[in-house]
Parts: sequence; C-alpha cells; structure tokens
Amino acid sequence: MERIDLKKFAFVAFTWLFVAASTVGIASWQGLNTFMFAWVVNFLLMTALMAYTETLQPPLRSSYFDTKNWEAGGTVYRWLGVHVFRRMLVWIGWEKLSRASNPVKKNRAALKKLEYQTRQSEFGHAIIFIIVLVFGIVVAFLYGVRQSFWLFFLNIILNLYPIVVQRYNRPRLQRVLA
Repeated sequence: MERIDLKKFAFVAFTWLFVAASTVGIASWQGLNTFMFAWVVNFLLMTALMAYTETLQPPLRSSYFDTKNWEAGGTVYRWLGVHVFRRMLVWIGWEKLSRASNPVKKNRAALKKLEYQTRQSEFGHAIIFIIVLVFGIVVAFLYGVRQSFWLFFLNIILNLYPIVVQRYNRPRLQRVLA
C-alpha cells in the first residue's frame, strides 16, 4: 500500500478550502445568479480539481473511462458538434497554449501520458459539471430558471463540451497505443 504524502494532501486540502471560501465570498459579493459567480466558480473548481489530479495523480482506471459501444465511432460526438468546439478552441488559442505546455511527442510513453491526461481532464470536468449543475438547480429553485441561465450555459461550454472532446479523442489514442 502506497503511503500518503502529507505535504501533497495538505496542499490539496488547502486548495479546496481556499476554493470553498472563495466560492462563498463571490456568492456573497455578486450573488448566485450572476455571470460573475458562474464564471469564477467554474475556474475556482478547475483550480481545485487540477490541484487534486496533478498533485495526487489518481490512477483513474474506472470502467467509466472505457469507450462504450454507442460512442466507439464518435458519431454521437460529431453530431453534438465536437469538431465545432475543437475549432473554437483553436480559434481562441487554447490548443496552442495547451500544446506549448504539453507538447505531443511521437513515442509510446508520451502517448500513454496524453491518454492519461484525457482521463484527468474528463474526470475534473465531470466533477465540476456535477457541482455546477447542483448550483444551477439550487439557483433555479430559489430564483427561477431564468436566473440560473449563466450557470447552465457556462457549465455546458466549460465542462460538458470538454468532456465530449476527451471522450472523442481517447479511443483514437487507445487505438494508436494498441
């Protein structure tokens, strides 16, 4: 059994406490139903999940990450607009920024690392998606559906589509690795 590094655990715990306190602060300052809250809470949660996945490197071997029969060819994701979203990432410069910090090399170890990073990214975005969805439902219940627009809209753009991209890309990487 692997020992837990207390410094790493403390860093992750501190990050999560900071994110929780900042979320409460931004909610108190701006309100739960504003664009500012929706935008900031998404990025705060991304910080927290990156701290967890990058620091503790969980194995992420769940069958959830396996390609399902209905998604194997990527048809569903193409229908959902994965290529439009990917073009948008290129247009805003995200791909260039991402590749600058994580260049793709053409060797097996680099491809395995990239495949793991797709699981890390999907895991983080899925957790954030669920948390922001809960916020959206609470805001819709408390203030009405129209007041939760920014939470739902940004959740789709910042979390659901990145999940779709990872689920579209991973089978291709796995085929190359096989």
